[in-house]
Amino acid sequence: MPIIQNLVADTFGSHIGKYQGRLKVTQGGTTLAQAPIMHLERVLVTNKGVSVSAETIRACTEKGIPIHFMSSRGTPYASLYSAGLTGTVLTRRAQLTAFESPRGVQLALSIVLAKIQNQGNFLKYVGKYRKEKQPEVYQELHWLAGEVLDHCEELCTLDFLAKHEDYSVDDVRGQLLSIEGRAAQKYWAGFKQVLSADLAWPGRERRGAKDPFNSALNYGYGILYGEVEKALVLAGLDPYAGFIHVDRPGKPSLALDFIEEFRTAVVDKTVLGLVNKGMKLEQDERGMFVDKTRQQLSNKILARLDAKSLYEGKRRPLRNIIQHQARHMATFLRGERDAYDGFALSW
Repeated sequence: MPIIQNLVADTFGSHIGKYQGRLKVTQGGTTLAQAPIMHLERVLVTNKGVSVSAETIRACTEKGIPIHFMSSRGTPYASLYSAGLTGTVLTRRAQLTAFESPRGVQLALSIVLAKIQNQGNFLKYVGKYRKEKQPEVYQELHWLAGEVLDHCEELCTLDFLAKHEDYSVDDVRGQLLSIEGRAAQKYWAGFKQVLSADLAWPGRERRGAKDPFNSALNYGYGILYGEVEKALVLAGLDPYAGFIHVDRPGKPSLALDFIEEFRTAVVDKTVLGLVNKGMKLEQDERGMFVDKTRQQLSNKILARLDAKSLYEGKRRPLRNIIQHQARHMATFLRGERDAYDGFALSW
């Protein structure tokens, strides 16, 4: 049997059970998928009506294999980890303390800076392949990329003020979100230039979106979220104590902060590439993706997480980069690192 690192259960009425060192997804006596536990890194449950045996949960927690649950629209709603992973007290104390200090401001600014750099650079990447055949589109993307990256100067100004005025995260959040939002408007305007009119894309919509392209993005972000949350937990951080997103009961603020560094590199690039290569995002009458489309999206996003990128002088899989970044965040918050640099992918 080949090495399988991801086990996906996305069929209504299926069951995940443990059988002689393997996890199997079955339905009515038919095996839909299986994977040896020794090589498995994660289990994804992406549809309702999927049952998980107690032996499966025990085997996964003993081996450090997370089980992530998300809706068929891509909204994460639960994750199972070994209880011992949440026992890292020193890092969490430092994380909470940093919220009221300049260290928290620097972390928030670095995450948003990386997000904006990734967005601007990606528009340049998309545009360069249209320079000859679609010069007008190339020019528009070039201008939009420049306008996105111009917002980095605003972040530098805010960073200067924060250091001299001894600002906390609460003092800069409004300005930070404004800068992020204005950059995002120009970024998504670039997608309008390259998406087929057949998709009838209304612009970026998040929760509740039913058009195929937004739904595919949201589904991909749901898969990425599981990877991001896992990295934070393994680094000893609390996914619910963030810096950019406002704290609310049940809201994983730090996970929502951290995911911003990787949305473009992992999901936006993948989904746009699939659509432009002719993949059909098939939906049923309720606006939900059919099984085939969900499977294709899951496989492509997971494959993208295994793709390598240059990081700290070496080519590493993106999922490993996410873990390294989470560890860098933890050491920075503990005061063992002078600065935190967000992940900015060069295109």
